[in-house]
Amino acid sequence: MFLGQYQHSLDAKGRLTVPARFRDMLADGAFVTQGFDRCLMVMTPDYFEQVYERINAMNLADPTARLLRRLILSNAYPVEADKAGRILLPQNLRQFVGLDGEAVVAGQGDYFEIWTPAQWDEQMTQIQNTEANNQRFSALDLSNQ
Repeated sequence: MFLGQYQHSLDAKGRLTVPARFRDMLADGAFVTQGFDRCLMVMTPDYFEQVYERINAMNLADPTARLLRRLILSNAYPVEADKAGRILLPQNLRQFVGLDGEAVVAGQGDYFEIWTPAQWDEQMTQIQNTEANNQRFSALDLSNQ
């Protein structure tokens, strides 16, 4: 599983060093695409295939389904880690997020996200608001049942 958060640098060519703990899970390559919250999502081929199958099963006559298809698939690129454990992030995705220099890599279980440090700080501010979290998450059932 992709867990934890790490700060890494992008080099001048747009290559991001993948955290060492994540590299084994990317042995078969990965897919990077635009995320939902002004971030990038990096998925293993197996997980990307699951996402693709769910998107592909959606009704093409539904405008929202078509938008989701465009968001995920038209911005998806295969990537492979080089010998130094770096992946090349396509320029259009770097521009979309505003990545230049530093990046935060945040594990999300089946995939990981790539954020600018400023945008990640905004996410952390939201996450650390206990009062808001009580309201946000009260409807979610995290019990063992």
